Amino acid sequence: MACRFPFIGALALGLALLAPLPAAAVAGGVRIKDIARVQSDRLHPLVGYGLVTGLAGTGDSPANRATRQSLANMLSQFNVTLPPEAVNSRNVAAVMVTAGLPNFGRQGDTIDVTVTSVGDARSLVGGNLLLTPLNGPDGKTYVLAQGGLTVGGYRYEANGTVGQKNHPTVATIPGGGSIEVAPPAPNLAQLNSFSVSLLEADYTNAARIAESINAGLGGAYAKARDPDTVSVQVPDGYRGRFVELMQRIEAMEIAPDLRARVVVNERTGTVVAGANVRVAPTAITYGDLKISIVTENAVSQPLLLRQPSEAIRTEDYANSRIDLQEQGGATLVTQPGGTIADLVQALAKLRTSARDVVSVLKALKASGALHAELIVQ
Repeated sequence: MACRFPFIGALALGLALLAPLPAAAVAGGVRIKDIARVQSDRLHPLVGYGLVTGLAGTGDSPANRATRQSLANMLSQFNVTLPPEAVNSRNVAAVMVTAGLPNFGRQGDTIDVTVTSVGDARSLVGGNLLLTPLNGPDGKTYVLAQGGLTVGGYRYEANGTVGQKNHPTVATIPGGGSIEVAPPAPNLAQLNSFSVSLLEADYTNAARIAESINAGLGGAYAKARDPDTVSVQVPDGYRGRFVELMQRIEAMEIAPDLRARVVVNERTGTVVAGANVRVAPTAITYGDLKISIVTENAVSQPLLLRQPSEAIRTEDYANSRIDLQEQGGATLVTQPGGTIADLVQALAKLRTSARDVVSVLKALKASGALHAELIVQ
């Protein structure tokens, strides 16, 4: 059967279809603050190695030599000398601690840290991170982290039965990192120019940001250097008033140019796309072929004989049959100007599964009928 589908912007099959408006249809526009950032505003990655204690028997096993050695080294700092072989505790876990140090962080400020197990610990629930220095790429210590862990999952075992939710070997400590050394930050009051970096590189959006800044400041102060960067000269009236200048620039709005894109998650069968993503006129044939093999077991019982022998006995045998069921296939014929929303709605009416919808979209991209970038996760 053939199905010609009208425009319907809804979704079924448990698929998420987000419908951003075309650039020309955006009424209020989007703030520059939401799609770009000043290049001096960044996070410095930090990492450290530490120990989590207080676990209820869910820490690293005694077979983990690194944890035993680390615990012995830690105890030696408190005048408790033990060989690593004598350490036997499942209440301790070796972890890696990571954090992002903001560029304008100051000494004494606190930041969030993430704790991940590096051994064979089963869960970090209820644990406490001991004082851990976090170092930058230069090897210097910038942050000291410690505190109670917040775990977004659990794992419990009893009599061979395991119950687990999410990942209990990853935890966070809100405000668990204390900045000891502030990162080098530029002196904003002395800046003559700066750069605005787009969160997603795009030539059109970079040009529109430059146009919006020039219109808002009343002069040729901004210039798009590439699809990712817009250079801005500080006007004479804003010398030493960088914060006020950024407050004004961040509030400026542009009509962003949206790139046609379809994101597919094969594990969950989720499709996220803009409703304005176009599909070229094409025909899609969809059908299922089901093959089932049925085996019936039976027993062959010989008739009663007057003179039985060892050659005559009961025998088991099996009969197998193959059933082929081919459901009626369906053909979809897309029209000029059709969108992903049209296609998905039509497939929903045919009761197509989410994973089959993903396969259809991949086939459309391979045939050149899908006018969008297809991202498969």
